[in-house]
Formats: sequence, structure tokens, C-alpha cells
Amino acid sequence: MRVFVTGGTGHSGSYIIPELIAAGHEVTSLARSDTAATALSALGAKVRRGGLEDLDGLKEAAADSDGVIHVGFRRELLPSGGINAVTAAELSAVLAFGEALAGTGKPLVAAGSIGSPGWEGLGRPATEEDPALPGGDEYGGTLRVRNVVETTVVGLAERGVRSSIVRLPTIAHSTTDGAGFLPLLIALAKEKGVVGYPGDGANLWPAVHIRDAASVFRLALEKGPAGSYWHAVQDEGIPFREIAEAIGSRLGLPAVSIPADVLMLPGHFGFLANMVALDLPASNLITRRTLGWEPAQPGLLADLDNGHYFAAG
Repeated sequence: MRVFVTGGTGHSGSYIIPELIAAGHEVTSLARSDTAATALSALGAKVRRGGLEDLDGLKEAAADSDGVIHVGFRRELLPSGGINAVTAAELSAVLAFGEALAGTGKPLVAAGSIGSPGWEGLGRPATEEDPALPGGDEYGGTLRVRNVVETTVVGLAERGVRSSIVRLPTIAHSTTDGAGFLPLLIALAKEKGVVGYPGDGANLWPAVHIRDAASVFRLALEKGPAGSYWHAVQDEGIPFREIAEAIGSRLGLPAVSIPADVLMLPGHFGFLANMVALDLPASNLITRRTLGWEPAQPGLLADLDNGHYFAAG
């Protein structure tokens, strides 16, 4: 297949492109700069110059392809507009892809998040059959505002697009993870001198090695039915306390409980406060059965034990 990929130089995209090429697909990816173009070429992709704000260019690229994988987002909008602005821009992009692919039966696979649908208090692990709950303006400033992207992509199935969402967990780890939640938690621990966890730390966080996640994107592209959600989840739920203890053991710092009230959490965790207390167990059973996905990389605690997250500083 001729596959168009956005976000090809990001953490996910830089693994998705080699995964696709190894499976025999031809990849073209979007580059805003010479640096990005060089990086994409090194991964083996053809380069299309442009940005996600060029909606006509996105339509053209999608129409010229046999399928699209969308994992890019306009990071430059975060400082001024936050997640609301990023979501609005991403919605425009997926609608452009939908317009170009409507009626073709071609695949559009976009990234989603286990953290955004709003399943807190579900009482069981979330499954691929659990739809994203309504987002919209009333959830502005939270991850849930982004649900409109997931529901829009899945809804494109009604317009003849073989669309699906690959939900990524809170932690996607690898040797090249420089900007995910683990580096943030490790930096915070070094700053505070302790590794904090909220309350008793029993809240569950899912995780995946990004190389295994890349396989889910490829499989969804190749054979995922229209209108599907997939869970790129390897560790279905690790108690946050165990993650904190694993970080602490590598740093030689104690893991300590931070009282889970609205005054104390922001005091320790800062802008991460709303995230660390989430309880987000998620199942991967449908993804494994339907797509034939089998995670093969180290789990989160094993990857932390490998030490590469602590090599510098």
C-alpha cells in the first residue's frame, strides 16, 4: 500500500514508518522543515513538504494514497491555545482526510488516548467496545475535549472510509522516549527528592512499548474493520505506586504517598496533578483477537529496570 503518515518524526511516527516499510508498504510522510525531511528520509519514507494547517495539501496527499495514518498534532499551538486549540486543529485535519477518502473504502487510522474518553469510575477495565464519551466545549482544558476527534474519525465509517482509532495508554515507553510521562515523572522526582504517588497509589495506569503500538497501527491499516477502536495496551493496568517505586529504586529516592486532595496534589505534581490520580485500566483482548496482535517488547517495569530512562543526569 501507498501510505501517507502525519507525525512521522514524533515518538509514535518514528516507529510506525519502519514498521510499515518492513511489511512492504511505501510510505510518504509530512515534513515542515529540512530537519524533519532529513529524519524521514533516514527512516526510509518519501517526503511531502507542508504542515497540518494546509488542509488542501492533506486532502491531496490522502487522495494520492491507499491509506492514511494520522499521529501528528500541532504542538506549536499548545503554549497559546492549549489542548482546545490543538484539538480544533486536529479536527480540521481529520475532516479533510475524511473528505478526500469518502466513498473509497480506504483506511484512515488515527491516534486516540486511553486517558481521554472519561471512563473514570467504570469499575472494570475499559474495552475496545467502550465508545468515547461526549467531549466538547464543556470539557475544555481537559483530555476529554479531544474525544470529538475520536468520535469524528470513527463516524467516517458511515461515509465509506475504513476508519479506526488506536488508543494509546498513558505511558508509551521506549529508548527514544524523551517527552512522554515517564521523563516528566523522573524529572519531577529529581526536583522534589522523592517519588510521589497519589493517595495509596492503587490507581491503575496502562502502558505499552511504542514499537508494539506501531504494530497495532499497521494491523489496523491492513485489516481493521471500519468504525473500530483498538487498544495498543501491553500492561493493562499497573498500580501507580509500583511505577513510583520502580523509578525510586533506580534514582535511590523514596516513594512516598502524596495526600489525594485538591490542595496537595497540585502542590507536588503541578500540571500533572489531573493525570496522576486517574484510574485507567484497559483491556487489549479484542485487539489481540481481531488483529492478531501480540506484544513482543519489554513491559513497563522491565523497561524501567533496563535503565535507559536514567542514563543521563
